[in-house]
Amino acid sequence: MSDQPDLSAEDAKLVTLARATRARARSTEGAAVRDLDGRTYAAASVRLEHLRLSALEVCVAMALSSGSTGLEAAVVLTDGDAPDLAAAIDFAGPDVPVLVGDPRGVVHTWLATPGV
Repeated sequence: MSDQPDLSAEDAKLVTLARATRARARSTEGAAVRDLDGRTYAAASVRLEHLRLSALEVCVAMALSSGSTGLEAAVVLTDGDAPDLAAAIDFAGPDVPVLVGDPRGVVHTWLATPGV
């Protein structure tokens, strides 16, 4: 996004995808990830009586079920608490950046999966 000069064009695309997905689903959370092959996946959180998944968990599941072997980057936009990175940590690999922002798409926190 133009008001965030620290974001690469690829990361800004993830922000746009997460923001659009969150808005379209009218969800409290949207996420987007880029896998090691450059493919992107975007999702909103799932809140059903018998199924609760964060947007990041859905993105990880989508990437994994599509044959991806890891992630290059992730974005989570939420009006809630800091995201749970457990699924990303399990799948992404070490030192993968996870950018966290508000529902407008303004990134305020840079996290990463733990290094080796």
